[in-house]
Amino acid sequence: MQRGSTKLGLGRNPVSSPVCSHGNPYVGFLSVPDYSLSYVYVFAFFVVGAIFVTVLLTLARLVAPRKATKEKLRTYESGEEPVGQAWGRYPTHFYVFALLFVVFDVEVIFLFPWAVLFRALGVTGLIEVIVFIAILVVGLYYAWKKDALNWY
Repeated sequence: MQRGSTKLGLGRNPVSSPVCSHGNPYVGFLSVPDYSLSYVYVFAFFVVGAIFVTVLLTLARLVAPRKATKEKLRTYESGEEPVGQAWGRYPTHFYVFALLFVVFDVEVIFLFPWAVLFRALGVTGLIEVIVFIAILVVGLYYAWKKDALNWY
């Protein structure tokens, strides 16, 4: 067989003969499949999805009743009569407190993989997690100084 020619390897996959000078039969180049057709499938999937959504929304708009009554135009509050004005002030400190809880709770989730691989990571992993926790402590200190942790 000539140098650079193609033969069938394991699983009947084409394998090139070695091009290098030492002639090792295990050194070769596997042929790489062409994945450009996969992009056509993805594009077709998006086009079909967009057409499907457009057709359904258009159909719903054509079939839906449009008779606006006074009852339909009223503000709906979960089956209750609305009380007061809709432009009342809403205290945001509860929202900020909950947001801080979620942020720090998610950050704790990042510690689990580190705990599982603690011995394999060695000193480098320990330094990285110390830096990570230090950043969390700085964020907690900032939130504390801004009175974001007060429940009022």
